[in-house]
Amino acid sequence: MAYSTSFPFRKIAQDPTTLARRGVLRLAHGEVQTPAFMPVGTQATVKGLSIDQIVSTGADIILGNTYHLALRPGSELIAKLGGLHRFMGWDRPILTDSGGFQIFSLGQITKVTEQGATFKSHLDGSTVELRPEDSVRIQQQLGSDIAMVLDHVVALPSSIEQVRDAMERSLRWAQRCQDSRSRSDQAMFGIVQGGLEPELRCRSAEGLQGIGFDGYAIGGLSVGEPPEQMYRMLDVVCPILPADQPRYLMGVGRPIDLVEGIARGVDMFDCVMPTRNGRNALAFTADGPLRMRNQCHAEDPRPIEEDCPCIACRHSRAYIRHLFQADEMLGPTLLSIHNLTFYQRLMSQAREAIEQGRFGAFLEQQRRRLAGDPSGRESLPIEPSE
Repeated sequence: MAYSTSFPFRKIAQDPTTLARRGVLRLAHGEVQTPAFMPVGTQATVKGLSIDQIVSTGADIILGNTYHLALRPGSELIAKLGGLHRFMGWDRPILTDSGGFQIFSLGQITKVTEQGATFKSHLDGSTVELRPEDSVRIQQQLGSDIAMVLDHVVALPSSIEQVRDAMERSLRWAQRCQDSRSRSDQAMFGIVQGGLEPELRCRSAEGLQGIGFDGYAIGGLSVGEPPEQMYRMLDVVCPILPADQPRYLMGVGRPIDLVEGIARGVDMFDCVMPTRNGRNALAFTADGPLRMRNQCHAEDPRPIEEDCPCIACRHSRAYIRHLFQADEMLGPTLLSIHNLTFYQRLMSQAREAIEQGRFGAFLEQQRRRLAGDPSGRESLPIEPSE
C-alpha cells in the first residue's frame, strides 16, 4: 500500500535579493532548521565521533547509507534492535541515501538494468541486487525520517543519450519507490537528474512532481563538473521545484558551494568533506582552510579560530599539529569536530542573514573570504566509505 504523506515545511523568511529562504522542516524525530547541513554517518556513525560530539557541533540531522547498512550489519538486524536511531543512539532526524550513489561510485563492479542494479560487494565480492523496491524496504526497516528514491547517477561529462537514459530510468524507479511505501511516518524525497542539460533537468523535476514526494533532491552534481556548471543547473532547477517543500542538494560540498546553493534556493546539504578533510589534517576557517601539518603551525599558540566554541579550539594550533605529526587519533577527531562545527556555524550565520534580509551582502562577503578555496574532492584520499 502506498502512502501519501505530508511532512510540514514552513518558510520563516525569504531574502529580498536572492532565492535564499529560511525554514523549518518537521519530521518524526524532531525539527530541522534550514538551511541545514547533514554530517555523513554512512555506517551508523560519523566516523571517529561519539553521538555527544556530533550533538556538540550543532547538527539537527545526520545521514546514513542504505547500501552500506544493508551489507553490514544488515537492515533486518537493525530493525530487530529497534531501528537505526536506537541502534546508534541518535534521537534526532536521520536521512538515508538510497544507494544510488554507490551505483555510480562502484561503477566497475555494478551492472544496471531496468529492474535495478547488481553489485559485487566491496566487502566479500558477493552479488548484491538493489531494486527500487529493495531500497525502500531497507530504508523502512532502518526507520529513517527521510528516505530517498533509488536513482541512476552517471558521471559528468557523459553523452546526452546516456544522461537522458539515466534520467528517464530514474523517473521510472521513482514511481516504483513511491508505489512501494508502507510507512506513514517516513518522508520520501524524489531526486532530480539530467546531468548538465537544462531540458532534461526540467523534465525530471516535472515528472517527479507528477508522482508527488515530500521533498525534492538535486542529484548527479559535484561528480566531476566545474562548480559554475553546478550553479547553472541550480539556477534552472530550484525555481521550478515546489516553494512549499524542502530542496536538498546531494553530496555538496565546499563551504562556498553551500552558500552559493542557499542563494539559489537550496535548503539541505550533505558531504563527507568536513570529516574526511579533518581526518587528513585540513581545518576549515572563515578565511579559508588551514593545513595543520604545515611547519608554520609548529609553535603557533593560537586556536584554529579565535571565536569558535568547539573543543578543538581550546587547544593551540601547535598542539593540533603535534597530534597529526605523532599519528595520535585525537588529531582527526578534534579536526572533524571543528570542521563540522564550522559548517554548522556557517548554516546558522546564513539563517540569521536571511531572517535579517541581508543574505545578499553575506553572500558577497563569503565569496571574498572563501575565494580560491582549494579543498575539493579531487584532493581527498578515496576511501570505501565515510
